[in-house]
Amino acid sequence: MKAVVLRAFGGVENLEARTVEDPVPGRGEIGLRVRACALNHLDLWIREGLPGAKVRTPHILGSDVAGEAEGRRVAVHPGLFCGACAACRDGRESDCPDFGIIGAYGGSQGGYAQRLAVKAAHLLPIPDFLSFTDAASLPLTLLTAWRMLKTLGATEAGQTVVIIGAGAGVASAGIQIAKALGASVIATTSAAAKVERAKALGADHVLLTPPSELARDVRRITGGAMADVVFEHVGPALFMDALKCLRPSGRLVTCGSTSGPKLELDMRYLFSRQLRILGSRMGSLAEMREAWKLVEAGKVKPVVDKVLPLDEAAAAHALLESRAQFGKVVLSV
Repeated sequence: MKAVVLRAFGGVENLEARTVEDPVPGRGEIGLRVRACALNHLDLWIREGLPGAKVRTPHILGSDVAGEAEGRRVAVHPGLFCGACAACRDGRESDCPDFGIIGAYGGSQGGYAQRLAVKAAHLLPIPDFLSFTDAASLPLTLLTAWRMLKTLGATEAGQTVVIIGAGAGVASAGIQIAKALGASVIATTSAAAKVERAKALGADHVLLTPPSELARDVRRITGGAMADVVFEHVGPALFMDALKCLRPSGRLVTCGSTSGPKLELDMRYLFSRQLRILGSRMGSLAEMREAWKLVEAGKVKPVVDKVLPLDEAAAAHALLESRAQFGKVVLSV
């Protein structure tokens, strides 16, 4: 089959189109003809050599996959887990010692290829009104956003949610999920061109940062009440500003750190206001199925910025690194 292979860790020049052996499905797996594969920041981190990922090159990246299996149009739940440990039995699959993500870590090759072996139980039916490209843009970001807002953030109707970095795929899913849950959404973006696009997804207010002073403007919009939940994935560049948007006993849920791995935290502010900081890593198969119902009902729609052919994976990586996109970058296979 044709594939784009990461031959060594480093820059985009290490992504190389090759002909490789077809994957052989194992126990409980099924062969998938890949039609589209969306990029995530995780792809960039693995390409650069993410510490602890235990990925060996040559490696095929790509976690968000849609294609055909046994005559059905399907997307794929990207999580990998043992299914037998205490965490899995408790529905905490992302706490499994063997947890992984297709194409990222856990010993699995990914979707930058014509074929992929996946767990049959992980297939999600694609609604007739969605293309393969649309469907591929959804699973990982949809699931991550659902877990952050519903499971961990406990978002309810009438609450206020601040969504940081509206142009990211996970944030565009977050805006739509928060609105589907009945929340009022204040989104942020660092690009003026993305303001109207965030509003079109349902954001009630969009703040341009800078020049916006985030906490001050959230206070103004909420009449001093502040936010119940902050949805964060940027890290140190905005973390303390985001934390200051919360009401007393509010929740900040974070799933990433695109601006760096370390930050300074004023502990006095944290404990005096009884704030909660919750880390989130993807989610379970049961959560994926719940979130997918929003897709089937048309309540969460794909946000695709650009589609490129598989052999232009390096250009797709460069676009995602530039942060110029709004929504997902997808490879057509």
